[in-house]
Amino acid sequence: MKKFLARCGWCNQKNQVYIDYHDKEWGQLNLDEKYLFEMFILESFQAGLSWECVLNKRQAFKKAYDNFDINKVPKYDDSKIKSLLENKDIIRNKLKIMASINNAKIFKSIQKEFGSFKNYLLTFTQKLNYCELNKTTSTLSDNISKDLKMRKMKFVGSTTIYAYLQAIGIINSHEKGCFLHKEK
Repeated sequence: MKKFLARCGWCNQKNQVYIDYHDKEWGQLNLDEKYLFEMFILESFQAGLSWECVLNKRQAFKKAYDNFDINKVPKYDDSKIKSLLENKDIIRNKLKIMASINNAKIFKSIQKEFGSFKNYLLTFTQKLNYCELNKTTSTLSDNISKDLKMRKMKFVGSTTIYAYLQAIGIINSHEKGCFLHKEK
């Protein structure tokens, strides 16, 4: 018999993709540059949608976005943009697609400026792990969002950046009662 694990209330227990993401990724610190870029692109597509919707399309995004290759995405041309807009397996929002390419260019310039995107993020944090519940923004996400907007990124509001920080594990927001909940 399969052992039942208590999870966060938002985790759809009927969606194995969502369960796996909750159990193995969300809130788990991962500062690998490729992962940071993948999550950055995916989180920007979430704006106005559910994360489950984006997550269900993750493999299609991975294929459409050349496995989130930071050296390819900034070079997408009109032909590639057209193919993304016609790809029924991803979110075909033109503003978000255009923003993803623009943001990839800026992401890459941040990597060059700071040595890595991880180093950039660490300039904002006092520590690598924050445990917070029932928040959608924080001073940390406000500050990163403000800086990214100053650099001309799009779809990087404080709520999106907060979700990003949760996704990459800088912020752990697993609910009390969840087997992954932490107090500190």
